[in-house]
Amino acid sequence: MNAENSINYNSPAALKAFLEQEGLGMQKKFGQNFLINPQVRKDLVQVMELKSGDCIWEIGPGLGVMTELLLEKGANVKAFEIDNGFIRVLKNIFSENKNFTIVEGDVMKTWQKHPPVPYLLGNLPYNIAAVLLADFIEKGRQFSRMAVTVQKEVALRMMASAGSPDYSSFSVMCASVYSVKPIMTIRPSSFFPQPNVDSMGVLLVNRLTGEKFPEIFFPLVRALFASRRKTIKNNLITFLSPRHGKIKTLDICASVLHENAVNENERAENLDFNAFLSLAKSIDNMRL
Repeated sequence: MNAENSINYNSPAALKAFLEQEGLGMQKKFGQNFLINPQVRKDLVQVMELKSGDCIWEIGPGLGVMTELLLEKGANVKAFEIDNGFIRVLKNIFSENKNFTIVEGDVMKTWQKHPPVPYLLGNLPYNIAAVLLADFIEKGRQFSRMAVTVQKEVALRMMASAGSPDYSSFSVMCASVYSVKPIMTIRPSSFFPQPNVDSMGVLLVNRLTGEKFPEIFFPLVRALFASRRKTIKNNLITFLSPRHGKIKTLDICASVLHENAVNENERAENLDFNAFLSLAKSIDNMRL
C-alpha cells in the first residue's frame, strides 16, 4: 500500500472521506491537524538535508504523508504516534518498509526509552510543543538538526532575543543548544482541520561542541523568569534562600552579580543566554 497512491493528502474532502471509511476521527485532545500544503511539506523535509541512511525521529506522523517523503529520501524513520487508529493505518502503509519503525503511545512518556538520533521532524501538537522541546533540552537529548511546525506564538518565543516582548525562559533554553531560524509562516488553510491561528515552521541547528551546562543552569533560568516584574537580585534571593538562609544568600547574590557585572536592579528579560550561563557557572564554582 503506497501512501501517495492510497490517500490524497492535499484534499480535505478526500481526507475526511478516508477517515470515515476507516472509522477514524480527529481527536482534539491530541491536537491533530493534517498538513495539506504539498509545498510546505517539501520545504520542511528539504531543510533537514537528509542523506540516505540517516536516522530521524518523526513526531506525530498522522496518516504518514511526511513519513513517506522521509522514506523516499532513504532515511531510517522512527515515528512516534499516540492515536491507535492512525497507528493501524501507518502499519498498513509502511509495514513492509524495513526503514520504518513505529513507537506507540505518548511521546512525552516514550522518547527517553529510545537511543539518540541526529535528526527530528515534527508537526507538533500545539498542546505539547513547548513542553516536549524543553524536555529534550533539559534532559540533554540533543539533535543535530530539527524542523518542527508549531503555533506561531511558540515559534516567536523560541527565536526571541533578550529585550523583546516574546523573550522567556523557553527562549534561553532553545538558545542554549540551538541556532533557531524561521522556515516559513504557515496559514490555517494549509491544514485540515484548520487551526484558529497561524503556525510556523522552525529550523533548529545544534551549535554546541560538547559543552556541558552546570546542573543549576536550567533551574536558575526558570527561577529568574518566575516573577518577571522582580529584579534579578530578588529572584535570585528567592531561588537561593531555601538552601542557604537569607543572610548568607544576600552575600552570595552580591558576590555573583558583582563578578558578572550584572546590575542588581536588572530584569531577566534583558539578559542574554551567555549572561545566564555565566551566572550559573559562578554559582556552581562556589559549590553551593
